Amino acid sequence: MSRDEDLALVREYTSSESLVRHMLAVEAAMRAYARKWGEDEEKWGRVGLLHDFDYERWPDPPDHPLQGAEILRERGYPEEVIYAIKSHADYLEDCPRVSRLDKALYACDELCGFITACALVRPGRLEGLAAKSVRKKMKQASFAAAVKREDIVSGAEDLGVELNEHIDFCIQALQPIAEELGLEPDSGDE
Repeated sequence: MSRDEDLALVREYTSSESLVRHMLAVEAAMRAYARKWGEDEEKWGRVGLLHDFDYERWPDPPDHPLQGAEILRERGYPEEVIYAIKSHADYLEDCPRVSRLDKALYACDELCGFITACALVRPGRLEGLAAKSVRKKMKQASFAAAVKREDIVSGAEDLGVELNEHIDFCIQALQPIAEELGLEPDSGDE
């Protein structure tokens, strides 16, 4: 399967552009970690891109991600990819995060959503955004209230990366696709 096929699957099941952008952001972070650690970039990217493709249709646990897992299985996706996607759901006790792939997805998922929220309230968006600013926003309970801060912290710990480094690494991973994510800096022409 190709990335084009993966993206077509995402678009088949997801109409929300913000959710598609979230999956693209997680894909970018996962690919960056795969490059850093000499892992299979295509597999890691695929896990990031597909991890929430079923969420819009089946948002309630355990349907998400179990409905998506069945669809992926029917379409011939590797079990390692399916397992990693299932493992990002805390409520699936039979799918603990064991591999570095599983742990990376969990560590990048909430953080990429939070980084996006932080970028959206800045004129420069991702440009100049740093861990210090993200950490400051994490302390504001009302900001991006749906994002579980404890998941961001525990995800980095479980992955074995220092939180500030993890935040900066993910910001840098998203910068090359800022336009695709709707996070290009404001031009000031409006």
